[in-house]
Amino acid sequence: MATVVLLRHGRTTANASGVLAGRTPGVRLDELGRGQADRAGTRLAGVPLARVVSSPLERCKQTTRAVLAAQPTEPPLLTERGITECDYGEWQGRTLKELAKEPLWRTVQAHPSAAAFPGGESMSAMQARAVEAVRRHDAEVEAEHGPGAVWVAVSHGDIIKSVLADALGMHLDLFQRISVDPASLSIVRYTDQRPYVLASNTHEGDLSWLVPPAHAPAAPDAAVGGGAGPGEQGTGAHP
Repeated sequence: MATVVLLRHGRTTANASGVLAGRTPGVRLDELGRGQADRAGTRLAGVPLARVVSSPLERCKQTTRAVLAAQPTEPPLLTERGITECDYGEWQGRTLKELAKEPLWRTVQAHPSAAAFPGGESMSAMQARAVEAVRRHDAEVEAEHGPGAVWVAVSHGDIIKSVLADALGMHLDLFQRISVDPASLSIVRYTDQRPYVLASNTHEGDLSWLVPPAHAPAAPDAAVGGGAGPGEQGTGAHP
């Protein structure tokens, strides 16, 4: 049961100006975004990371560097195109205010599974490749480091929302109900039975509970009644 921390990049110059950056090269964190990335790195400093995986876009690489700088021992760093930003095609580089007037905007809001960006990709294709990439890396981390391993994926808002929707068993048409702010941390633990969403869109708080206690027993089943929380010795299935 490896655990993935899904970290959205910090705020960018495009975010601040209301522009859909997409895959535009050279979009970087602004001053606030750099502070957000540093804060995320500080939150993760007490969690030994088995791997950090980053989208290839610069804003994610900047955020990743803040995470790596805060780790006592620098973990392996990999770049993964599967978690890069959605290909918004002809929408890329336009303002959100302008895009909100497009007929496709309503589809993106209400039925994203039917949305395909002109000259770009569909939101269904975006989710499929992002979920595949995250689950693939998660399986590799667990195989190499064991079920208590924690790793980080540094990615983008719609990508993380789509991964969370999959983990929650939600149809993609419902994923706009999920918020993923710049530099927020969301946490998913995958098991043979199901994914567990342990946190979503968090900005503050201690993460030391992610470090499993020594000799902690495996807990693949959901505890009836909710369980005892982090650090529990056993599950509701085996009292």
